[in-house]
Amino acid sequence: MTAVFVSIVGILGGVVGAALEVVIDRVPRRLAVRGWDRADAYPRRALLVTLLTAGLFAGLAARYHDSFVLPAYLVLAACLVALSAIDLEHFLLPNRIVYPLDLAMPVLLAVAALGDHDWSAFGRALLAGLVAVAAFAALHLASPRSLGLGDVKLVAALGTSLGWLGWGALAVGAVLGFVIGAAVGLALVVAGRLGRRDHLPFGPFLAAGTLLTLLLQLPR
Repeated sequence: MTAVFVSIVGILGGVVGAALEVVIDRVPRRLAVRGWDRADAYPRRALLVTLLTAGLFAGLAARYHDSFVLPAYLVLAACLVALSAIDLEHFLLPNRIVYPLDLAMPVLLAVAALGDHDWSAFGRALLAGLVAVAAFAALHLASPRSLGLGDVKLVAALGTSLGWLGWGALAVGAVLGFVIGAAVGLALVVAGRLGRRDHLPFGPFLAAGTLLTLLLQLPR
């Protein structure tokens, strides 16, 4: 039964991923998000986003199939895929996606707390979100070129999501984001694809660190 559920959620992820192409194309250009008329503008990107979202949905369903936190993590995964694609192309984390995500996560986690009867996890999640924002805001003030304000806004949702699992998950997610970013940056410099003074968008690496932690961390 679990395998059937995971398959269904994975298919749902494919559908959501296909729809995300419209978001990725239109939001950076400040256009209304409606219809599928631009869904085939970049077929390779559309295929990658569709497969990635399907895989993430299936993986999260396999990990959290017995918890009411699953819907929250599915929404998070879909938004992070869209934000990562936009950030990689435009060095931008649009408020049109980040702000609704920041507001949605506490609401969805409150539903999870009600369903799982785990209000302590919910309280920790809210506190973790505040701690994450404070920490990244300090890093932004110390080095605005290295960490943008959009990243600070995004970590409100990421910190809240990881905090549901525990403080260790929050630490692991943050460390993974920095490690993955540093590794990719170093590899691009060595390959001659990136200058020493060039910058990479940090949002996709924060997203990768968070999603990897959610997929690998055993639910409490």
